[in-house]
Amino acid sequence: MRTSAQPINVVSILGSDYSIKAPEGQEQALAQAVQMLNASLAETKRKYPTLIGDKLLVLAALNLCSQQIELQQQHQQALDRYQEQVSATVDVIARTIGNS
Repeated sequence: MRTSAQPINVVSILGSDYSIKAPEGQEQALAQAVQMLNASLAETKRKYPTLIGDKLLVLAALNLCSQQIELQQQHQQALDRYQEQVSATVDVIARTIGNS
């Protein structure tokens, strides 16, 4: 049985290095996630300069989660609007075909 070893990526967060295995093809996503987290940490540190360690990390993570929830809500609203548009178009097509 042959297993493919996942490459180990070393990332730096808050000055500490972490060895993380990323599935093949997901190395870029990991790098982007680390970049996003580090940017969020820097922004949070700028806003709250006295925060350090876990408190800084938790607040940055909560901010990212809040942004994710907002994006999910916006996405759902857009999907709902598109579904309404598709349904209206289908109704028009059905009526047009029915009148033929």
